[in-house]
Amino acid sequence: MAGAPTSEDKDFPWWLVGAGLIGVALLIDVVLDPKAMQILEVIARGVWVTIFVTLVAFTLASALGLGLAVMALSNSRALRQIARFYVEIIRGVPMLVLLFYVAFVGAPALIHGFNALASPLIEAGWINPLQVRDFSLMWRAIIALAIGYSAFLSEIFRAGIQAVDKGQVEAGKALGLNRWQRFRHIVMPQAIRTVLPPLGNDFVAMVKDSSLVSVLGVADIAQMAKIHSAGSFLYFETYTIAAYVYLVMTIGLSLMLRSLERRLRRGWR
Repeated sequence: MAGAPTSEDKDFPWWLVGAGLIGVALLIDVVLDPKAMQILEVIARGVWVTIFVTLVAFTLASALGLGLAVMALSNSRALRQIARFYVEIIRGVPMLVLLFYVAFVGAPALIHGFNALASPLIEAGWINPLQVRDFSLMWRAIIALAIGYSAFLSEIFRAGIQAVDKGQVEAGKALGLNRWQRFRHIVMPQAIRTVLPPLGNDFVAMVKDSSLVSVLGVADIAQMAKIHSAGSFLYFETYTIAAYVYLVMTIGLSLMLRSLERRLRRGWR
């Protein structure tokens, strides 16, 4: 029946009530405790870094993942094998190891490669050679997260594209649409219905995985918590508040994404 609510829509979110009560109690405790308020102020400085890293890395990962998905479904065997090679290798490497590899192996290699290619211009004095330290650790972390997540997002996009009825693609051909027009007007609008929920889940997961950038000294939430706890020795209080901030972000995002999915689902019906 069109627009009929699902069992998920009918269930009252008691879990959210419980989480909200705990959150309010913790917030009151923080406001009334000067030390906890100071911890929250320190951690809050890393919130914008976490948001920036997540948004930029997820945007790059989505673009790269979509490109890999298109390659994986290409008529070219070489492109399909390249995409499969990339996806299987990257998915098999732990994110933390990939972060270290990009930061301390890939970035220096990229700088040295650029200097080698630009050596005539450098020798002529037209440009200065780049230094490894010129490549900020935050951008190394963003690139590592984008590479790591692109392998997973490519599989999501590939599944969404393959879920589109082939008959509609054939109908697009019959109407004289070229491959790009069929992809833009027929395939992607329908594929987004399939990929939106898992994309939202991966976005929330990236918010949490962005805490890994703290190992490179990037001043995100986790790094600010680590610095403050090391100086104050208030480990329990600091990491409890850090966890609280992450939970507010991830639960808030999850609720917004679920609301968006329900609205789109009703609109598609």
